[in-house]
Amino acid sequence: MSKHDKNKNKKTSTDDLIDSAIAQQKDWMENRRTFARKFLKTLNIFARPAPKKDDAVVATQVVENRRRSGLASYWFPILCAVIVVLIAVWVAFIRPTPTSTVVVVPDVPEPVVQTVEKTDTDTSVPMFDIVRIEPGGTIVVAGRWIPEQSVSIVINGEIVATERTDVNGEFVYSPTRAFDAGNYTISLIGVEKDAKSEENVFIYISPRGYENSVSLLMDKDGSTLLQAPTLLTDGDLVVSKIDYLDTGRIVITGDALPRLRVSLSLDGKYLGFARVSDHKHFGLGADVGQLKTGQEYQLAVRLHDGDGRTIAQVNHTFTMPEMTGDDDTYYTVRRGDCLWIIARNFLRRGVLFSIIADRNNIENPDLIFPNQNLQIPTGGTAK
Repeated sequence: MSKHDKNKNKKTSTDDLIDSAIAQQKDWMENRRTFARKFLKTLNIFARPAPKKDDAVVATQVVENRRRSGLASYWFPILCAVIVVLIAVWVAFIRPTPTSTVVVVPDVPEPVVQTVEKTDTDTSVPMFDIVRIEPGGTIVVAGRWIPEQSVSIVINGEIVATERTDVNGEFVYSPTRAFDAGNYTISLIGVEKDAKSEENVFIYISPRGYENSVSLLMDKDGSTLLQAPTLLTDGDLVVSKIDYLDTGRIVITGDALPRLRVSLSLDGKYLGFARVSDHKHFGLGADVGQLKTGQEYQLAVRLHDGDGRTIAQVNHTFTMPEMTGDDDTYYTVRRGDCLWIIARNFLRRGVLFSIIADRNNIENPDLIFPNQNLQIPTGGTAK
């Protein structure tokens, strides 16, 4: 085999391949640079030849360009600083001084802070919203408490139903049976927390129908009329007896719708008021001075609703008779009476009840009976 055939069969090494690639790359770059020079030289024919500058001018221009490029890179912070300085100058020297306004504030009393005792249980209690007497003699009780809790309705001391509050804390109790005529007291009890309502509702269902019935909300501040009688008939306000005592005091007794207010006036002069009891009785005493014998007087007894409006009135015109000089008068005890109220009406002061008890041989002043006839001493020690 010849030497030429040996070289022909010898394989090309890796280094030779790399060197060959580098050589081709250099040739390609050199061709590119040559082409670029020719192209730029062609373009330079159409350009105006730049004047020759000496080295000093070129150096100065380079420094100027560097300075301008430095200022340009910091233009935003410089602008912000200038704006801040201008605002400070305007606030200190240019802004107008506002005129002062004098405001007179009245003295306000210091608020009274009440300490509330915290308990482990929720202090909220069930409350009434509506208590209404329906035409058929049924009642509707609506109220509110904690949402999704049980509330018991208590009537005259007995639990009659238990309702569940909804997500808004509201409940309604509406029995289908009609209630008999009479007095009823309604209260509420929260079952889960044994929370009793702070307010009660008194209901009087009239035997004449719901038009004559009364519903009152009672709390620590007094009573509020929920449902007033819409139609009054004979017997809703009755004056049964008028006593004029030689002490210059007049006493009126009678009957009216329970829990309402009765007022008394003589010849247009207001003398006072009294509350009607749960048993529909009232008694009212007032000082009127010495009435002249033979003179005519106008006595007016008025029944008022919870808002103070007159819903019934009884007028009594009488001519003052000659006094007999008797020191005593008589009174028939009615259901719900007590010696304290009787003494207040007849003797001006309730603490004088012992005088009535002694005159009638009553051993226990707290124990008197309906239809019991009492002798009331109005002269001497009763004055």
